[in-house]
Amino acid sequence: MTILEEGGYVYEEETHLTVLKTSHFFSGDGFSAYDSKGQLVFRVDSYGPDAAESGELVLMEADGRCLFTVRRKWPSLHQRWEGFVGERSEGQKPLFSVRRSSIIGRSSVEVEVYSVGSVEYHVEGSFGCRSCRILNEENEAVAEISRKVDATTNVILGKDVFLLSLKPGFDGAFAMALVLVLDRIHGDDDDDEVGENNGSSSSRVGVDPIIISP
Repeated sequence: MTILEEGGYVYEEETHLTVLKTSHFFSGDGFSAYDSKGQLVFRVDSYGPDAAESGELVLMEADGRCLFTVRRKWPSLHQRWEGFVGERSEGQKPLFSVRRSSIIGRSSVEVEVYSVGSVEYHVEGSFGCRSCRILNEENEAVAEISRKVDATTNVILGKDVFLLSLKPGFDGAFAMALVLVLDRIHGDDDDDEVGENNGSSSSRVGVDPIIISP
């Protein structure tokens, strides 16, 4: 599925990107994504606590050209995000939206792409555990997020380094934009849990379904 009109990040072969969180000080700080040759493909510069308040993130190419802007919509009880092509301008219509379907308990997330046609995807697994897949209507994986293993030591790396695997034909830039939103949602979930548990040791496990319908 091509989301950007130029289609520069739709690959003919299965592609694996190594995604690195570039700051450890704030939930959802900067990201860098590299191809198998170590070349920078995508980047999100560290935006710190101020961006958490504005709720706007920018996905860029290696040279700094803006691909997507994802922005949290306020007010929104269901933590709704919108995605815009390029650098968002006043009055610009979003290309896709992401929202939680519930704010109580283990909620799901729905993604809608505003384009011609109708295709649905969902995500099964847990982004927080870096183990989830985007599945199409035939229940086939079109993208996957997984833990990265150091090839020289066979050691699983920390969650700040993970793989984004793309099947042929799925838009890598769009997949990376979804990573940004999932990271923010996961970070906000963690914040909510701390408040609700008041320091208790309980934890959540389960599956986050995501519906994507252009």
